[in-house]
Amino acid sequence: MGSDRTTRSHASPAASASSQQSQDPERAVSSTSRLEEGPPDGGYGWVCTACAFLINAHTAGVNSSWAIFLDYFVSHHTYPDATRWQYALIGGLSISQSLVVSPVISISNHFLGVRFTMVFGAIVVFLSMLAASYATKVWHLFLTQGFLFGWGTGFLYITGTSMLPPWFSSRQSLAIGFAASGAGIGGLGYTLAAGYLVNEFGVPWTYRFLAYCSLVFNLISAVLLKERGKALATECRVFVLSQFRRVEVLLIFTWGFLTQLGYISLLYSLPSFATSIGLSTRQGSLLGALLNLGLGVGRPIIGYYSDAYGRINMALCMTVLCALLCLVLWTLANSYGALVVFAIASGAVCGTFWSAVPPILADVVGIQNFASSFGMLCFSLVLPTTFADSIAMELIRGTGEANYVPSQIFVGSMFLTGAVFLASLRAWKVWQLELRGSPPYADDQTSSLTSSSSPPPPAAGAAAGAAATRTASQNQSLPQSERSPESAVPSQWWLTPRRMFALKRI
Repeated sequence: MGSDRTTRSHASPAASASSQQSQDPERAVSSTSRLEEGPPDGGYGWVCTACAFLINAHTAGVNSSWAIFLDYFVSHHTYPDATRWQYALIGGLSISQSLVVSPVISISNHFLGVRFTMVFGAIVVFLSMLAASYATKVWHLFLTQGFLFGWGTGFLYITGTSMLPPWFSSRQSLAIGFAASGAGIGGLGYTLAAGYLVNEFGVPWTYRFLAYCSLVFNLISAVLLKERGKALATECRVFVLSQFRRVEVLLIFTWGFLTQLGYISLLYSLPSFATSIGLSTRQGSLLGALLNLGLGVGRPIIGYYSDAYGRINMALCMTVLCALLCLVLWTLANSYGALVVFAIASGAVCGTFWSAVPPILADVVGIQNFASSFGMLCFSLVLPTTFADSIAMELIRGTGEANYVPSQIFVGSMFLTGAVFLASLRAWKVWQLELRGSPPYADDQTSSLTSSSSPPPPAAGAAAGAAATRTASQNQSLPQSERSPESAVPSQWWLTPRRMFALKRI
């Protein structure tokens, strides 16, 4: 009897908790999240990072070779009826279509699993490159190099990137920066390889070489990449449109929208700019390769210092630096040596968005909402990635250094305007920290993985607001000399220059 009573006394709290959780689904999810152990900040997470690196190298990196095909098609008049605008649109589609399918990817991840999604993406990328090798008309390239390749890339890239943040906390930016550098390293290798193979074996066999390389490495990555936390991942895959009502999310989206207009234009325009000032086609392709080298080297370095000095801080500095490089160095560069310096320097910072946005977004919206917000972010970037290069091409009038100035100013202005919105996001983050009375980032930087930056529950928010009001009233009733600065309530108008440029680690 005593044993039974003891057993019942121990079991009843658990049964009671189970009963409460079954009656309150949100509390059950919260309990599941609390039971989820903290990120290992390494371990198998580095294997997943290496897999994401390979995926970037064999999707975005392979796509960088389009600059080589573009230069060949234009110089050899492969498709007589095709225009430069059409070629630019093909390159834009290969990127934008990887983003437009993000809602489909969310559904596939939820119902079919991440491994099936990535294997499917690897097969689609392979078929797109293989089919492009048999293209005889320019619309064949629209379907293969543009739409089909973009769809396959999206199934691989979006899925792989959304799986990394749960594996890391204090090393999150470093890991994602290393994974994102695959696009640069892969772009360097495949741009050089495509330049050689096109001249030696022709376009069809170059496409086939890229097809089989991408198939092998993407399949290996799809098999080895593993999600962490099944319950957490299931909650993350919902495509929640309500995120668009959050000002901080809109600021991130606008930063991405503007900087992608500049990034895509720069990525595809540099080789053609080189040939327009009298450099050879080979020198132009080498400049494109060096820009990708800058991407590969710069992203992990920026990721490392982002963890040390603040993710938004580093992203803001690199965005402003890229704008200055485009507006000053690129507009003045009229020799191969100057363009080499510009290609490496701008390459190191122009792709900061894709390496910085996952940890920034995870910190702003919380890990629970990361995957849904990241999917919506990708979807919102369809327009700039589709038409960026076409806009830059339309701004070019003829050939020569001076005729590229409008395009160069356009690229630099997009980065500079994007930096303004990122500075606004910084002001919002400082304001949030002031409201909570906590310093920016805990020492272990695990806040983005253990809690969301969303507003507190209504009851807690009401209590905090009432307390803040009482404190403010009491403080205002005192003489000016006796008012306590610590008891002052932060201004509700968060967008101020002081918060934009506050010397804090954000």
